[in-house]
Parts: sequence; C-alpha cells; structure tokens
Amino acid sequence: MRPNRRLFLIGGGATAAAAVFAERTFARPRAAAATTSIEVTAKPIDHLSSTDPGRSRFGNLLFRGGLDLRSPDSRFGGFSALWRSPDGARIVSVADNAQWLTARVKTSDGRLSGLTEAKLAPLLHEDGRPLGRTGYYDTESLAIDNGVAYVGIERKHAIMRFGWGTSGMAARGSLVTLPETIRGEIKNLPNNRSLEAIGVAPSRSPLAGAVVTIAERSGGLEEPTRGFIVTGPRTGAFSVRRSYGYDISDLAFLPSGEMLLLERQFSIFEGFRIRIRRVAADAIKPDAIVDGAVIFESDSSHQIDNMEGLAVHQEAGETVLTLISDDNFSRFQRTLLLEFALVA
Repeated sequence: MRPNRRLFLIGGGATAAAAVFAERTFARPRAAAATTSIEVTAKPIDHLSSTDPGRSRFGNLLFRGGLDLRSPDSRFGGFSALWRSPDGARIVSVADNAQWLTARVKTSDGRLSGLTEAKLAPLLHEDGRPLGRTGYYDTESLAIDNGVAYVGIERKHAIMRFGWGTSGMAARGSLVTLPETIRGEIKNLPNNRSLEAIGVAPSRSPLAGAVVTIAERSGGLEEPTRGFIVTGPRTGAFSVRRSYGYDISDLAFLPSGEMLLLERQFSIFEGFRIRIRRVAADAIKPDAIVDGAVIFESDSSHQIDNMEGLAVHQEAGETVLTLISDDNFSRFQRTLLLEFALVA
C-alpha cells in the first residue's frame, strides 16, 4: 500500500501531525540481518462472508478457507507477493522491506490450518549487501520458475533474478537487462506505482518462458496501466484497461497460458476491495490493449485486507488460488492467507 493511502487509514492525513503519526505508525522495520526462524500463529478463517457464513461460491471461485497470521517478531508482515510450490506444500513471499518469508503449509481435512518452519531473511544484492541497504529496497512482486526467482522493485523500476533453486534465501540478486525498446518507458514509471506484478508465461502460452510485468498504475485514475514483456523473442509494451479505481496488485498465469490479474482499491467509506480478472492467453502481446472478465469481486462483508499477492498451483485436479495481504506492518491491519478453487 502507498503512503497516501496510509494517511487515509488514520483519517485522511489532514494535518502535519497526522502525517507524522502515519509515517511513524507504518514505518517499515529493517529486514532480518540473516536467516531467522520465527514463530507464526494462525487463526482459521472458516467463511469468507461475515453475513452469509454458509456461502462458499463467489463468482468463479470456491472459498476453501483461510488464515489470520500473526507473529511476535515485529519484522513479520508487509508481504506484497506470493509463490506456492507446485505441490502446495511451501510458500515463498517477499515483503516490501526487501525481506524473504518461507514456510511450510499445514492443512487439516483439506483446509489451511497453519504455517511451520517459517523463516525470514534479507534479499541480497549481488555484492552481498542486503537490498534494504541499497536503493533496491522496495520489493513488490515475485515469480519463481525453473529455479529462478524474479523480483520486481519499485522506485528503481528494476527486476532482479535470484538463483532460488540452488541457493534459496542465500541467493544474490542480479539485475535483468531491460530491452532497449521498453527500458525508457519502464524507467519513467511513477515512483511509487511501478512493477507491482510479475509472472513467467507457462509453456502453453504464446509467450512461453517470457517474464511479464505490469505497473500498478502508470496513468490517471481510470487510464490504462502499462505492462511489459521483458524477455523472449516478443518483447514489448502493452496496456491493461482499468476501471472503478482498481489498481493492479499482482498477476499469476494459469497452466493454459491465461493470466489472472489481482486488483485492489481502497476508500475511506468502504475500506479495501479486491477483484480478479481472467485474460486470454493470446491477448498478451506488444501494443495490445488487454482486458478480461471479472471472475471474482469482493464486497464489504468479505474477510479481506490489503490483498497484494496471488499464487496458482494444481491440487487433486483443481486449480487453487492463494492470496496474501500486506498489513503495512500496522496493528490496524492483518496478514491474511486465503485459498480458493477456480470452478469455471
């Protein structure tokens, strides 16, 4: 979440005192100095709707359960992206203070029940320094494919690759060279609304193996935002239509090559809302204007927060979507892990 929205959470930031309070309240803690095991407790979320607890289907999604996650470690939180292993057993997340989270997922009777073996660690620059001590500290998006982790970084408008398969959290990041044709446009994205979503196109996509990233909001309130095909033979820029004030929060590819877009909005009166759109595989190409059908949209009765991360995996013949929220290291928000099955 962005600083201006943080001010809304305490009444709009109408005075200088409120602004100072907001910055102090939502200050990011420094990432762990080294790999650190932490305790994480989980309160089950058995129903998504607080007014209709028996309801399980929402649009094209079936709610499978969720967790309200907490830790006594003050560095736990701020999770802005999510990856889940193909077997669903492990998660990896990055927080927006350049910190990794890894954990094993516990289930009971087919529902999420907790996290074990949770660890925090700093993301490392190629020179061995924690990214939090460099200009590349604002880590916002994550994709892991074929043993390589790609992390999108705001403010610097950069992508780093990490040898996750060989080194895990000890991997050192190196900058991905941006194609000349799109480098200038990426570097001129808004300072605090840039590379919020990233993914690697699967083998069945026309862009198979390409890294794709989308800016949170590159223009005005209702203007399309820009997306970029960063690697592969079909590099270039495209636009993503926006509406109703939703900003891009994350993306994830389905095995079919279709792309899911996680979007969010915030208002003083309604709080957080999210929606998910489904984009055809062949729609993502240079110079295209991309849109997609809404398959899920939350309402005020739903147990959500600032949902920023989206992961997809296959489980027992089902396509499972997992979402994580960024609590901005605030006691007024929650770290939620929500799980859905795609039913259509």
